[in-house]
Amino acid sequence: MAAAPGAIAFAKESLRPVLGYLPGLALLSAMALAATLLGQRLAVLEGLVWAIIIGMLFRNLVGQPAATDSGVAFAAKQLLEFSVALLGAAINFADILHAGPRVLLLITAAVTLGILASMAIGRAFGLSRKLSILIAVGNSICGNSAIAAVAPTIRADKRDISMSIALTAVVGVVVVLTLPLLVPLLQLSLYQYGVLAGTTVYAVPQVVAAGFSVSELSGQVATLVKLVRVLFLGPVVLIFGLIFARSAAAEGQKPKLSTLLPWFVTGFLCLGALRSLAIIPDAVSVDAKWASSLLMVVSMAGLGMGVDIAAVRSVGPRIFATVVLSILFLGTLSLGLIRLLGIA
Repeated sequence: MAAAPGAIAFAKESLRPVLGYLPGLALLSAMALAATLLGQRLAVLEGLVWAIIIGMLFRNLVGQPAATDSGVAFAAKQLLEFSVALLGAAINFADILHAGPRVLLLITAAVTLGILASMAIGRAFGLSRKLSILIAVGNSICGNSAIAAVAPTIRADKRDISMSIALTAVVGVVVVLTLPLLVPLLQLSLYQYGVLAGTTVYAVPQVVAAGFSVSELSGQVATLVKLVRVLFLGPVVLIFGLIFARSAAAEGQKPKLSTLLPWFVTGFLCLGALRSLAIIPDAVSVDAKWASSLLMVVSMAGLGMGVDIAAVRSVGPRIFATVVLSILFLGTLSLGLIRLLGIA
């Protein structure tokens, strides 16, 4: 009996981090419910996009209660990553890879030319070499994750890192909200739009929102294309590491494997392979798709809560111009390659 109080105390201490997530998750769940209802009543925007808008408005008009911080952060990262990994069990690679090596060629060209062009734009606006690199890899690969992975290898200072990250959420959300307008304007097929979203939009959650807000096929294609883009992070970090070899060695910093190959990318690809080989049955695939969709809406609300519009004021006009022009270049390049390679 004497051990019981100690066991109870241990259990409480172990559950403390989990319990800390509950206020934030409860708030985001309420937002997700409202977003789902709005998506059903106002079909002009899907629930995923409404969730981002609601979260963003709440953060900037009402403010984020301190008690919800950990839950919101958990939803916007870990919960979102889990939903993306789970999505793999609901897709069939054969259905979304009919363009074959053309898609891989497009992604390779978009990442390579996107980095080079973005660096050139940054330098043309008078930005430092390192800041130009951070913006370039953030735009062309995977937003904050790429910036965080490359920064140690080029010995970027904290100010450059914070400035390059500051615009990601705001500009990314703007792209998510406006990119679907190109479908009717340019008469894109759902597959073409998925490829465009996957090669243009910043971060994985924003790609998910941009893709699935148009159609299920667009969302699946966009997610797969985006995750292939993420795989380019390893080679890019290696290249910049070699260029800045002395600087990196002096700092004694090396990027972790988990940064270069995130667990949810591996999970998505493994589950997708199992589903494509019919090892995952239809019933499980349907349940996985439902669970993934549910978690994504909650995560999108968390993503919206992470958008601090006031943060834009801390970023100079030259950096803002570099980011915007880089995205426009990447989008135009992707559209051109889609047409040139005959991806339909």
